[in-house]
Amino acid sequence: MTDAPTTREVRDIDASISEADIERARKQIGIPQFSPNKPWNYHAGRDSMEHFAYGMVGDDNPLYRDPEYARKTRWRALIGHPLYVGTMGEREAPPYTPELKALFRGLFRGVGKYHSGSDWEFFRPVYEGERIFSEYITKDVQVKQSTFSGGISVLDTYRETYFDVAGIPVAYHDILFINAERKGSASSGRYKDVKRATYTPDDIARIEEIYAAETRRGPEERLWEDVEVGESLGQIAKGPFTMVDLLGRHVATGIGAMYQHGPLKYAHQMRKKMPAFYTADEYGVPQVQQRVHWDDARARDLGLPTSYDYGAMRTAWQAHLITNWMGDDAWMWKFHSEVRLFAFMGDTHIVSGEVTAKRVEDEHHVVDVAVRCVNQRGETTAPGHATLILPSREYGPAVLPTPPADLRRRGAAQMAAYSRRERAKAAGG
Repeated sequence: MTDAPTTREVRDIDASISEADIERARKQIGIPQFSPNKPWNYHAGRDSMEHFAYGMVGDDNPLYRDPEYARKTRWRALIGHPLYVGTMGEREAPPYTPELKALFRGLFRGVGKYHSGSDWEFFRPVYEGERIFSEYITKDVQVKQSTFSGGISVLDTYRETYFDVAGIPVAYHDILFINAERKGSASSGRYKDVKRATYTPDDIARIEEIYAAETRRGPEERLWEDVEVGESLGQIAKGPFTMVDLLGRHVATGIGAMYQHGPLKYAHQMRKKMPAFYTADEYGVPQVQQRVHWDDARARDLGLPTSYDYGAMRTAWQAHLITNWMGDDAWMWKFHSEVRLFAFMGDTHIVSGEVTAKRVEDEHHVVDVAVRCVNQRGETTAPGHATLILPSREYGPAVLPTPPADLRRRGAAQMAAYSRRERAKAAGG
């Protein structure tokens, strides 16, 4: 061991996007991806359902936490927060052939991968005790000029579809990532004038007032006939963003997310498996690239003022406002969220929204809402919109949507493929 360095050295940010990687990404479209990684939750458990609402969302709605309360709602039992299903999903795609292994290995190595948006569609709740399976594919790949890095960026969209044990779709999630060269964010200077937020006691008092004024519709039905276009959804506060908030996200969804890195021996195993995902910090310690979320020095290497959140957290904050407003008896059917700017450590966001339309779609009485996360600098860092199914005074309770036929077929095919593999194993094949 040696003493800590006396000068700061910028490390490992010079990887570039290659045409070969772009072509490989395009060839992956539509192929179910094998993963040896375990889902964070095999079964929907009371503890993990509560931990998700607690850590990822900061939502104390008893519908997701209190079985006795939930038993008296139309769902008749504890259910997961709509986004909770994203912590589940056992992938059953078979291991890659040598050709597919070469196609998927090391794509965009050393290049930053940033979550920039989500499209969700939810078909039914996840109940306590359920087991969920999933299929994960690349849906789309686009090449664009990046305002963030100053060079080209690759936008890849992945679709994860979640099925119950019978293969019936529960939800799907289209998640968009931007692959951008890390050196570009430093050289572009886009964030050079951004400073970490500071607050006076009066500033904190105003934020506390917003927290205290939060309202939740809860068991009182919000009837479709009573909603007016332009109606406010109210507002909620999120912040100032601290390391505890970041840790809450990991309590909810795990530490490794996509790559399943972990502490101690798990870190050792991952360093052996994916050495390129680790780079030495200023003290010579190999650290995950993901440390930009908690390592201020690493964030400054990239031209950022400080570490920052996970974009999915702001998606969860938007969902918090929406579910507060719609009440326990409604259903969030479709949900689109974008992540346009970083949310830095110390930032405070106010989440607000309004009703933009109402209509009858097939058998559903729906309203459309727009939502946004606005930081203390007045910037909209994350806009979004959702379609909600509300109960109707004339037509009765909200009716859950039917999954489209293509997803139902994919679910049936996944379960049938599983049974064929199990029969072959039993026969010694």
